[in-house]
Amino acid sequence: MQVKDLLDIADFGIRMLTSDPAALERTVRWTFTTDLPDPSRYIAGGELVITGLMWRHCAADSAIFVQAVFDSGAAALAAGEGLLGHIPDDLVEACERHGLPLLAIPDSVSFNEVTEFLVGRVSGDRIAALNSSLTRQRQLLTAIAEGRALDELALHTTRETGMQCLIFTATGRRLVVEAHPFSDADVDSLTHRALSAERLPATVTLDGGRTYSIFGIGASLSTRAMRWFVAVAGDFEAFDPSIADAFGQLASIAALDRARREEGRLVRREIADQAVHLLEEDWSKAETLVRLRQAGVDPDHPIVVISASFVGRGDMRELLRTVLSDTLTSFGGGCVGGGSKGDVVGIVATKGVDIVPILRTRLRRLAPGIGRSRLVVGVSSEVTGTALEGAIHAARHASTVALSSDRQVAVVAAGDLHSALSLVSILPDRVRREYTQRVLGPLLDYNTDSGLVETLREFLAHGGSWNRTAEVLHVHLNTVRYRIKRIEELLGRDLGSTADRLDVFLALQSIGPADTRA
Repeated sequence: MQVKDLLDIADFGIRMLTSDPAALERTVRWTFTTDLPDPSRYIAGGELVITGLMWRHCAADSAIFVQAVFDSGAAALAAGEGLLGHIPDDLVEACERHGLPLLAIPDSVSFNEVTEFLVGRVSGDRIAALNSSLTRQRQLLTAIAEGRALDELALHTTRETGMQCLIFTATGRRLVVEAHPFSDADVDSLTHRALSAERLPATVTLDGGRTYSIFGIGASLSTRAMRWFVAVAGDFEAFDPSIADAFGQLASIAALDRARREEGRLVRREIADQAVHLLEEDWSKAETLVRLRQAGVDPDHPIVVISASFVGRGDMRELLRTVLSDTLTSFGGGCVGGGSKGDVVGIVATKGVDIVPILRTRLRRLAPGIGRSRLVVGVSSEVTGTALEGAIHAARHASTVALSSDRQVAVVAAGDLHSALSLVSILPDRVRREYTQRVLGPLLDYNTDSGLVETLREFLAHGGSWNRTAEVLHVHLNTVRYRIKRIEELLGRDLGSTADRLDVFLALQSIGPADTRA
């Protein structure tokens, strides 16, 4: 019930003594009668505090009493006129100062009458709210069971409460079709706040001064970057209990919907892993093509391959599966499986859309939720048919290039790399192995514990600079000179020659950082 409801009871004749009309809308959740000078320890918040003024011996006592009641979060104060025959001005002034509504109870009305009325009314309101909540819950559960989409339920809740909402993932994928679309800048702000807030719910102010409250969905998940969120227009601290309950029910239903979708993803997970592994082994096998189609990818249509990994964080692979699957859902889902190189591989039909800027936008939104970890992503060019095998290598090479970026979330497209490197990266495995063996065979057959391969990588990466290579490897300059001379002897190459250096560089990129022989 609200404060104004007490003023509507003609038999009580209760009057409002303070001047703030907005105070009439305050919700009263219970009642507490006291004549203690400081009743704060007994006030939980939201009560109508009733007092007979027995604590007042002088004007200064009013300021102390009102301060204690206000600080405790009471909804309003009601004072009886029976003791003094009136309500003292100092009490009215103290309540005005704190914005605490003050009611006067005539001496003809007992506190018990007021308490009985209020308790009956509040209890009735609670029962009605509970029935309404249960009815809403049944309606939502029935709608989910009937297969209604989550966005339909969100729009239903928006119409019921009059408050706009948005359900979104950590990458900013929107799970509802909202009546008033959010801009990309709005979604950036929402995801950043959802992932960086110390605790949820939390508020965020969007462009134009609009305030939204963000609630988490799926609190059992270990990291926020794997969760869904619901944003509701307004500040949650000012929400009416019925509003909070309505969106709480929606969040619960969204969690059920999320769990149902995850079950389906887990069923497809093994097929996706098999498809990726078979593609790595031999794209031309009939079984490979069957598995790709079962995983939701038609190799006869234009597709791209994505290689993604958290640098040095194999424990975050499950998170990466989740966010990459979430991102690719907008393109029909495709196939997301574990690669043999410790990465997560995505294979998806582009449908004529440039997927790279979308990946950059969505994956970079994860930055506040992944701590100091670095996410590197490589994306192949669009391919079909026989180029599939090379597309995985192209994506992995682009991912290796992304390592050199200073961005926390780096996405590199194979099409953006130098042409010679791109051409080599998409060659079939057999051709690349033969090329690598022909150029680097003697070096790879040599004892790799000598540090020759690592020295060669750094030497080429730093444009043939002896000094810079020595600094990076933390060795003496003469050690670098000796190693490069030994490499040239083994390979029969002159690393001062542009042609020889290019051959060695391309062959070295083909084997990967850890693909050397003992």
